[in-house]
Amino acid sequence: MAKGYSLQEIQEKLIEALSDSKTGLSGVEIAERLKVNRATMAKYLNVFAAEGIVRQKNIGNANLWFVDFGTETLQFPADYYRVKEKFLEHLIANQQHQTYQLIRNSFHSGADITTLINEVILPAIVSVEDLYLKAKIGTSEAKMLRGIIANSIQILNSHDAPDTKRNIVLLSADTSSVLYSQAASAALASKGWQIWQIGDVSDSIGVLYDLDLQKFITKIWKQKQGAMIIAIFSATEEGAKFFSESASSIKPKFGKNLHIVVHSRAQKQSAKAEFASEKLEAVIQWIDSISVL
Repeated sequence: MAKGYSLQEIQEKLIEALSDSKTGLSGVEIAERLKVNRATMAKYLNVFAAEGIVRQKNIGNANLWFVDFGTETLQFPADYYRVKEKFLEHLIANQQHQTYQLIRNSFHSGADITTLINEVILPAIVSVEDLYLKAKIGTSEAKMLRGIIANSIQILNSHDAPDTKRNIVLLSADTSSVLYSQAASAALASKGWQIWQIGDVSDSIGVLYDLDLQKFITKIWKQKQGAMIIAIFSATEEGAKFFSESASSIKPKFGKNLHIVVHSRAQKQSAKAEFASEKLEAVIQWIDSISVL
């Protein structure tokens, strides 16, 4: 890192410098203020621009940099509650840019991904469901808000190389469980898990699904290295029961390193799994506790 600065420190100094400027700064001016090599600073600026933190604008013959609208540095853990309140506020008001910028700010300010999922994303999912069930929003608006939440989760997805010995397949027994699956996926990816997100498989309920699942697991887990987890997300007892039983029926084919976990929001729990809970945080913790041989 330049001058011994970490990437986080470079970002904070850059935001501070650009926030103090009403007319923008050139790359040369930024490099001088931050005392960073010009070529190195240019690389940082391109990275931060791709992440939506800064933007470049041509004014006359000059290429000037500005901090993107809504960009700020947050402090964690103090700001988790503030982010939760602001995220829901922006979401309900359909302020998409502000919603995404808030998540980017949180991500780039060093917030823990799992904590953001549990403290910010999950309450928003529950709030949208509650508004829809109470007929305060219609089907179209509910779908739009779920889409904004899904895009916010995507921002949090890790792009680091995963641990090939920590494998997990996530499937949703119904449409309403997809966001929970996606949220878990982002949290687990940040912990190094290699993710296979199948999505909504409600149309796959049938006598041959266990064979289809077995074929899929065989294809992606050829060497059977480390652990493989099948995580099932369901809003109903029926969905949790069917897909957990399908997964359990193929377990003997793969041995003790294949595990089954269920996140079920149904009042009655009858899933066939090593662990089942209505709390997503508990499911994520259980998954991450699995030992990898």
